[in-house]
Amino acid sequence: MSSDFLVVENLSKRFGGLQAVDNVCFRTGRHEMVGLIGPNGAGKTTLVRLIMGILKADSGKITLRGQNLLGKKTWKIVEYGVTSTFQNVRPFAHLPIIANVMVPCLGPRASKRGEWVKKIEARAMDALEFAGIADLAREPASRLSEGDLKRLEVARAIACDPELLILDEPFGGLNPAETGLMAKSLQRLHKGGRFGRLHSEGPAMIIIEHKLSELMRIVDRVIVLNFGQVIATGTPEEIVNNPQVIEAYIGKEVV
Repeated sequence: MSSDFLVVENLSKRFGGLQAVDNVCFRTGRHEMVGLIGPNGAGKTTLVRLIMGILKADSGKITLRGQNLLGKKTWKIVEYGVTSTFQNVRPFAHLPIIANVMVPCLGPRASKRGEWVKKIEARAMDALEFAGIADLAREPASRLSEGDLKRLEVARAIACDPELLILDEPFGGLNPAETGLMAKSLQRLHKGGRFGRLHSEGPAMIIIEHKLSELMRIVDRVIVLNFGQVIATGTPEEIVNNPQVIEAYIGKEVV
């Protein structure tokens, strides 16, 4: 398995007296599904924002397929094939949810993928069907529950046709049954069961999640952050049995 798809080297970010990300290094492969875990305040969301170009790193290096991402605008990083969801969903509240998904379909990466994607509404509906909220397509986003807002965020991200999909707490606001369905949908997407008809392979994924039991069932590898530093990386089994990880975060939550 190639591990030179996404490469993060010596990445650091400080906010005043807080070292949010501290010399972080890791690599992910093109066909990996990776979990990123750690206690609240560990630096997970800051790391995602650095990768997406929303925040400017103090030092370090981020490359995708050897292409430098540092200093690039977020829209350019999306064009390279990286999209992400965020904990706090900010839709166009008064627009129908299908319009919320049609917006990313207008981006250069999505629009150049084939003649069929010129049918923007059809593409957006495909993404909504994948996320499980196609029946709400004409509802204004302001009426969605927290769980359905998470689904909308996933639909907007996959509409960009990413090669790397970063998901920040995709199970947040979902009940156990919904969490299981979302996990299976992400596995299907990752393995190439696309919502559209573009490629035979799905995106690589980095998933930040606090619902660890479900996360550990679907990822290939786990990276653990604590106080802005990588303290462990390994298979789910290795991580749940790692004494340093148990002390820092997991405790008895995973069985």
